[in-house]
Amino acid sequence: MTTHTTDVTAPPASAVPTGAAVLVLEDGTRFAGRAYGATGQTFGEIVFSTGMTGYQETLTDPSYAGQIVLMTAPHIGNTGMNDTDMESRKIWVAGFIVRDPARRVSNFRAQRSLDEDLVNDGIVGISGIDTRAVTRRIRSAGAMRSGVFSGAALELSDEEQLTLVLEQASMSGKNLSTTVTTPERYDVAVAAGATRIGTIAVLDLGIKRATVNYLAEHGFDVVVLPATTTADEVRAIAPDALFFSNGPGDPAASDTQVALLQEMLRDGVPYFGICFGNQLLGRALGLNTYKLPFGHRGINQPVLDKRTGRVEITAQNHGFAVEAPIEGEFESPAGFGRVQVSHYSLNDQVVEGLECLDIPAFSVQYHPEAAAGPHDAFYLFERFAETVRAHQQRTNAGTEETN
Repeated sequence: MTTHTTDVTAPPASAVPTGAAVLVLEDGTRFAGRAYGATGQTFGEIVFSTGMTGYQETLTDPSYAGQIVLMTAPHIGNTGMNDTDMESRKIWVAGFIVRDPARRVSNFRAQRSLDEDLVNDGIVGISGIDTRAVTRRIRSAGAMRSGVFSGAALELSDEEQLTLVLEQASMSGKNLSTTVTTPERYDVAVAAGATRIGTIAVLDLGIKRATVNYLAEHGFDVVVLPATTTADEVRAIAPDALFFSNGPGDPAASDTQVALLQEMLRDGVPYFGICFGNQLLGRALGLNTYKLPFGHRGINQPVLDKRTGRVEITAQNHGFAVEAPIEGEFESPAGFGRVQVSHYSLNDQVVEGLECLDIPAFSVQYHPEAAAGPHDAFYLFERFAETVRAHQQRTNAGTEETN
């Protein structure tokens, strides 16, 4: 990642976009606005995020790869951008839509303005449109293919622009994990002051830095692996635990990762999955996944923890979900014993967590590592640490009995 040297004591002014731009949806709906960030043309699935803060974490979350993200909060860019809050090495969204970009950065932590980073990373955006109207359109028609056109791309006719949008593949069936994953293994040692539990193998399907940091803070030596890692390569690490990260794309297109997870579950390795990792656990257990009409994105999604009866306000970013009964236990179709839904959405009863009752494995659909908040679900990292410690004690006791 490039190091920026802008004086943080004097946050830069944000440029006011003036050029024309247009947002085109696959149903032919058009929204005229102003260019924001880089100019040109870009394509992706249009989705909306309801968070009023944390736009930098959203932009740099690899889970948004292939998507044009619309922010429902009207004023974006006020706090600028900085190196500390980057969740990955770059901005991953395919495009960015805001109503009113900040004219000036007003935060002591800012090192540069938002539009500077959009330009530097080549992110084509649009501002000055009725984002409420676009959101309502997505909620009624569902997430759609879309395109943003500005600069020379405006010379294309309306028909040519729509044709380019319709030529794009839909998100269903896309495997994007190999696009966003780390190109090679890297290790992060257990955090200073933490009591070491053991080594955790992390499959990077689009992981955020906060996740790695929190695992290290909870006692793990973290080994982050590419999405193409094989079961034998994981076994060579002899991990005490396994973690699958968040990430973009359709879980139905990730057969290789599902097969890897099934092998590790049969080996008895404790497992924790977040977001995409929840969907892949569902598939590994023999369950189906499906595409949501417009998904859950934002930092204000209510979820019920069935174990405690507590309502958590969570950060989410997913367009697919696991199909499973909300109430009661059921047998894993793939032979991994009893399973139950541990969490579900209070908005639409979508499955938000799975818990295996006969093997040490669980997952959640939302983001307990949410760097921009909320932190209601942060306890899940400690719950997993306890799961791993309990598994180690049972394993050691069994070894002593054998000896």
